[in-house]
Amino acid sequence: MSFSAVDHGMMARALQLAERGLWTTSPNPRVGCVVVRDGEIVGEGWHEKAGEPHAEVHALRAAGERAKGATAYVTLEPCSHHGRTPPCAEALIAAGVARVVSAMTDPNPLVSGKGLALLQAGGIETASGLLESEARELNIGFVSRMTRGRPWLRLKAAASLDGKTALNNGVSQWITGPDARRDGHAWRARACAILTGIGTVRDDDPNLTVRDVATTRQPLRVVVDSRLEILPTARILQGEPVLIVGAIENAEKMALLRSTGNFVEILNNGSDKVDLKALLELLARRGINEVHAEAGFKLNGSLLGEGLIDELLLYLAPCLIGHEASGLFNLPELITLDGKRRLKIRDLRQLGEDIRLIARFP
Repeated sequence: MSFSAVDHGMMARALQLAERGLWTTSPNPRVGCVVVRDGEIVGEGWHEKAGEPHAEVHALRAAGERAKGATAYVTLEPCSHHGRTPPCAEALIAAGVARVVSAMTDPNPLVSGKGLALLQAGGIETASGLLESEARELNIGFVSRMTRGRPWLRLKAAASLDGKTALNNGVSQWITGPDARRDGHAWRARACAILTGIGTVRDDDPNLTVRDVATTRQPLRVVVDSRLEILPTARILQGEPVLIVGAIENAEKMALLRSTGNFVEILNNGSDKVDLKALLELLARRGINEVHAEAGFKLNGSLLGEGLIDELLLYLAPCLIGHEASGLFNLPELITLDGKRRLKIRDLRQLGEDIRLIARFP
């Protein structure tokens, strides 16, 4: 299906609006909508928060009577089911919209296409697939949860140019500069959960909250702690509840952690380690779309070894630390280069004195 230059421009605007909900819509997708009549934008809106009106409702309210006979550009197929809000497809029909263009269909295989079918049954012309790749990127975690049953996992690490993340005594603050750290907090803010391991909690005693950028909500913090060794005084346990995931039950420690409002789950992989795949599936059931991992080389290596890392967010500082320091991943030694893990670089830029690299595994 061919789309006009106007179609492209209006959908690009809808994507800009959708991005305004980057840090707030979880567990819902980020969606924008633009209503256009006679070449003029008469209403626009975006989904701001779960439980509140969807993008289409905001745009239709702004358009009022001018929505009749108009074209609505939506970054995701309008919903056809009753949730906490009524179906947007029905709202578009009631408003008298003549045409609906969606960037992509709903990734949930149980509902995909039903919104468009409802619109068609209501006499509305529909089209889909305009700027689809951009729309998918914006909701990459939601798509992952709907199609794979697990969140999108983005692993963040800061390292020297020789790939070292910490000294052997555990000291790692700060390898990178303030611009890189601020950017890292922006990536934390867009995630639904921040994942770390007991080693990082023990060595760095981090808060793992979003601090360097303004945000209206904090992601759920998740600690992989096989033997439930976390101390009640750990800074990460101060404030909002934390999910601690162990492998070996300890009734007394579990009761203590839960008594202060935290969540405790036991997921044993059969070797007295946390079942990481089961953990991601658990997070998906909790409505987690994107996981931001900030951990040490052991947990990093386990996530990589099990094929659970989707994206690498790496900050490289212009310094050298030496081969005795800790690296990025704990991986088995290779005998030949055939076993090297290949990456595809998607973005490379300088932040202050540091380099930020975003890469994915093919």
